[in-house]
Amino acid sequence: MARRDFYQYCIFREPDFYKPNRTHLKILCNTLNSFYYNQLLDSHGEPYLKLMIRIPPQHGKSRTLVNFTQWCLGKNNEERIITASYNDTQAGDFARYTRDGIQEEKNIQSQRIFSDVFPDCKIKQGNASYQKWALVGQHFNYLGVGVSGGVTGKGATIRIIDDLVKDIDIAMNPAALEKIWLWYAGTYSSRSSAEGGEVKEIFCATLWSDKDPQGVLERDEPNEWYILKMEAFDGKNMLCDDFLNKKAYDKLKSRMIKNTITKSVFFANYHGKSVSIEGRLYSDFLTYKSLPTDAYNVKSYTDTADMGEDFLCSVIYFEHERLKYVIDVVYTQEPNEVTEPLLADTFETDNVSEAKIESNNGGRAFARNVERISKENGNHGIKFIWFHQSRNKEARIKANSNNVQTKVVFPEDWMHRWPGYYNAMTSHMAIGKNKHDDAPDTTTGIVEEKRGPGMRKKY
Repeated sequence: MARRDFYQYCIFREPDFYKPNRTHLKILCNTLNSFYYNQLLDSHGEPYLKLMIRIPPQHGKSRTLVNFTQWCLGKNNEERIITASYNDTQAGDFARYTRDGIQEEKNIQSQRIFSDVFPDCKIKQGNASYQKWALVGQHFNYLGVGVSGGVTGKGATIRIIDDLVKDIDIAMNPAALEKIWLWYAGTYSSRSSAEGGEVKEIFCATLWSDKDPQGVLERDEPNEWYILKMEAFDGKNMLCDDFLNKKAYDKLKSRMIKNTITKSVFFANYHGKSVSIEGRLYSDFLTYKSLPTDAYNVKSYTDTADMGEDFLCSVIYFEHERLKYVIDVVYTQEPNEVTEPLLADTFETDNVSEAKIESNNGGRAFARNVERISKENGNHGIKFIWFHQSRNKEARIKANSNNVQTKVVFPEDWMHRWPGYYNAMTSHMAIGKNKHDDAPDTTTGIVEEKRGPGMRKKY
């Protein structure tokens, strides 16, 4: 039975761990078993080749994946498995446990070991490096790597990820997430596929952010992944009292929700909620189906690109009954020779009557050029205002976050009209580092009713 069924294998090997009352482990094992046998089917009756696992920490998921790796190799010594973790140490632990489990020998006769189930599966002698090895009769069967590790030339039939993002510090660091994604998409995925064969992929991790690899994959490949998600507490019952009972859960929750950062960590770990949702600066935005029909004066607020990777952001809007209705947005990383005429044309198209442009870091020259181009195009009706903004950007954005959510109104389809701007607004975090803040900074500018002491106006 243990040879045929993965859950039975786990019970045979570790009966004291895979107890009958730990039903979440049975669900996990049965899901992995169905996944291996191509019995986990989508709505079209096709087998899923990709599986995501989200289970609270210290509930046996990594241990179960180690057992699954052993079981797969025991069933088929031609399987080629690559496992990945956030660093070499973590990857090495997974690899060592897998190798040592296969090599284990009996200390007493009653001991249950791998070779009782798969007596013909043995690691090739002299090939037992814990992170890369082969079984007898094979050239390669297993590789364990950390992020940035090389996998060139190692085709896999099964890929297993056990945490690519270490913690919230990495999850809130856009540069670190981008580095992990580039490794995952460019090295791990593209160079570790079995030639001419279907690769099974398992992604077991905390969903820290919708910008970490797991979040990106769920968003971009929504129909390709089967997601097994379990919360520590579902509102009525604990997932498993043996690992975390209600008293310990309540104490943990009470301690962690007092702080914004630890609250995000709590919900990410124990309820599978992305930190990007819990930790976003803006929780909601007002939208409109149609604009007011009254006459109005259209204005714009523009934040020029300070650095090479910054965005120029210009929000075009009008005010009606103390609400700011956004009618257009320019959000781009194009150089000034492109954005200056682009902005002049946009102001003419949208009938802008007043254009405020931050003059920091070359903004004054930018404003003059846009004004010159506008007049050359015959548009003399715009009042240009440029000013120096010396107030702390992050402080301004956070202090005005409620005003942005209660006074700025976007079109219902703004996510399609201005996707870059929409993503920048909806993903801006209240905690940690944000790679770009140009969109929130500009939007903050249109709700600041009075010029602060650091906002010196120049006509």
